[in-house]
Amino acid sequence: MDKVILTVATTGSWGSKNDSPYIPLSPEEIAEEVVNCSMAGASLAHIHARDENGNESLSTDIFSDIVGRIKEKNDDLILNMTTAGPPPHENRMIPIKAIKPEMASFDCGSMNWLHKHVFVNSPEFLENLGMCMQKNNIKPEVEIFDSGMMYNALHYIKRGILKSPVHFQFVLGAPGGMKATVKNLLFLQEMLPENSTWSAFGIGKDHLKIMYASLALGATGIRVGMEDNLYYEKGILAKSNVEFVERAVRVIEEFGKKPATPSEAREILNL
Repeated sequence: MDKVILTVATTGSWGSKNDSPYIPLSPEEIAEEVVNCSMAGASLAHIHARDENGNESLSTDIFSDIVGRIKEKNDDLILNMTTAGPPPHENRMIPIKAIKPEMASFDCGSMNWLHKHVFVNSPEFLENLGMCMQKNNIKPEVEIFDSGMMYNALHYIKRGILKSPVHFQFVLGAPGGMKATVKNLLFLQEMLPENSTWSAFGIGKDHLKIMYASLALGATGIRVGMEDNLYYEKGILAKSNVEFVERAVRVIEEFGKKPATPSEAREILNL
């Protein structure tokens, strides 16, 4: 395949203006960054929301504001909304039920996030989330933080909670999950079910290593952005998410491939 789906994750659940003055937090900032990244070559945007204090939010109003602002400027971009967030679990499905994005995250298991607290994704929640996505015609992006989550995914595929072909996102380097090594990436890639699509990223200093290795292994896509890494290079903060996207485009082209357009990405992902 000569096309690579380039995902940008402009804003995550962590990171503040104290960490980087350039991280987008308001709906206006997030939407502007997403649109600028789409113009630079991203075909898919992973969306988190923050409240007026910069804290992680599951507010449907805030998500709707972000999505609306993006669609005003670019109605073709694929939007992938997070389902991560604080309990109760039911609240994590409310925004995607209301907005019905083309894609949403499906974190396929629980983990000790940052070695500080438990990121809970119970079997009951994942079963309900999978059926919710099917009912609302939302394709899951199955996020894998360690190998046990791959086995969970295979279980949910067998039970029909996840429908093939499944799209996987390998998240490497999160404290509490698998380290961002090429060996771990290859191990996960070799576990993929037939006909799967997959993307990967490394958190922090290992983001480039995982980007290069993913392309070398024939990944369907790669992901970049300030959710995963605030620094463009050691000691130098990225001034925008666009910098990450522009570099990724150059790397993709050096591999003899091209960034997929949104319509090409939809075809690849069976949206």
